[in-house]
Amino acid sequence: MHTDVLVVGGGLGGVSATLAAARLGRRVILVEELDWLGGQLTAQGVPLDEHPWVELDVGSRSYSRFRRLIRDYYLTHYPVTAKARARVPFNPGMGNVGTLCHEPKVAVRVIDDMLAPFESSGRLRVLRRHSAVTAHLDGDRITGLTLRNHETGALVDVEALLVVDATETGELLELAGVEHVIGAESAAETGELHALPVADPMDQQALTWCFAMDHLPGEDHTIARPERYAEFRDLKLDFWPNRQFNWTVSNHVTHQPLTRALFAGDSDEDYLFDLWHARRIACRRSFEPGAYASDITLANWPQMDYWLKPVIGVSPEARDAALAECRQFSLAFLFWMQTEAPRHDRGYGYPGLRLRGDVLGTSDGLAKQVYYREGRRIKAEFTVKEQHIGVAARPGATAAESFFDSVGIGAYRIDLHPPTSRARDTVDIDSYPFEIPLGALIPVRVENLLPACKNLGTTRITSGAYRVHVVEWSIGEAVGTLAAYAAKHGVPPRAVRADAGRLADLQALMGDVGAPIRWPQFGALTPGSRRGYRPPPQL
Repeated sequence: MHTDVLVVGGGLGGVSATLAAARLGRRVILVEELDWLGGQLTAQGVPLDEHPWVELDVGSRSYSRFRRLIRDYYLTHYPVTAKARARVPFNPGMGNVGTLCHEPKVAVRVIDDMLAPFESSGRLRVLRRHSAVTAHLDGDRITGLTLRNHETGALVDVEALLVVDATETGELLELAGVEHVIGAESAAETGELHALPVADPMDQQALTWCFAMDHLPGEDHTIARPERYAEFRDLKLDFWPNRQFNWTVSNHVTHQPLTRALFAGDSDEDYLFDLWHARRIACRRSFEPGAYASDITLANWPQMDYWLKPVIGVSPEARDAALAECRQFSLAFLFWMQTEAPRHDRGYGYPGLRLRGDVLGTSDGLAKQVYYREGRRIKAEFTVKEQHIGVAARPGATAAESFFDSVGIGAYRIDLHPPTSRARDTVDIDSYPFEIPLGALIPVRVENLLPACKNLGTTRITSGAYRVHVVEWSIGEAVGTLAAYAAKHGVPPRAVRADAGRLADLQALMGDVGAPIRWPQFGALTPGSRRGYRPPPQL
């Protein structure tokens, strides 16, 4: 097979890159190892985590459309009550992590619908249950990839003008020998305020294997006791106030003890500051009686952070063992909640907690894929550092640095979870709304590979701000637009950045497709308002 653009990885970055390139007339093949597209939003079970201006539609037009289609799907197909329909904005789950908490399968259907017209036209081919096994190289170019069909084992070769690595961990970087960074850099390398004193590639953010559950009081849905339950229950980080399976943890921002129980009151309340309401994806009172037996929530909490072993840059056997252990760790926490956890009514255990694998498209109740907070990062022509976007690292500044080659915008705090080295607690610090520089999308050597997930040219510190849903979408959209432009004009991506005229053309094209490259200037974007915003701690 031959295509203009080969996108490997069907997360939000891969989807938005595919949509952008296909809309601009390029032939695209999208490859995804799972049967679901959507990555962290769907297969990993992490509801949208967004900045406070997302409802103002100041960002990508295509992302705003994606969010609108999710709401429209509920309003068209679900028995939403009149009261819930009248709420603006409509939030199906009424979760307090954001203004659009919803079931993963709804996003899967919306993504499929958005891609469908391009598949029907023949411009797009989606290969689910496929992954790359070999990269074919010609000097500094990737000429194509060999893919394996997970169901049949058959191999297929695909040639491409441009290759996009939208995998969750930057797998193509290693496969194709693209220069990249793993784990944490040192302060001597980056000059960053919060970098480690010594670089450590095995210092990697905690993983989380999320699960969905509802709550049926009076029923018993207790799972079988995990084999290593006692061991996992009693684990403790040196800098945490107590063992990890506890309602009191270390506050993500202040590092002081923070207590948040599963339920702060009636689980049917609209908004409560407890774990249940954090990522609630179905609020049963928003739907007609009988539609839902219970609310449904996504479990992704600090008690579930798995920091025992790294999974990137290790052998396949070590990676698989760590992932299996991570799954058991999440199940152990569920068992603790069902049997030993202190209750809000002074009892112990919530046996009515029931795994809802159907919500996540699985039979075991866990998400299809672990939640990866970081992966391999390209060595890029330009690397985004803390001093470009961090509030504390920019004394006297009132905004993030503006890049001459910006091709998108994003906003989120710098948010790093406990690492596998256990060298320190979380890093959760203020950042300004920022831009996506084209230089961070250009590898230092390879001519036709572009990153469209967590693998762009950031440091370990700034990756904590560029890793969330809305930013990943904008990265992918910029990459897809760049790939289409480069293919049309027969130039490598780096030539676009190197030529002022071509760069201006690309930036104008970003505007034409509805992807802003600068933040609007209005009062809501002051450091104070940014500092005042964050989702509930440690989510």
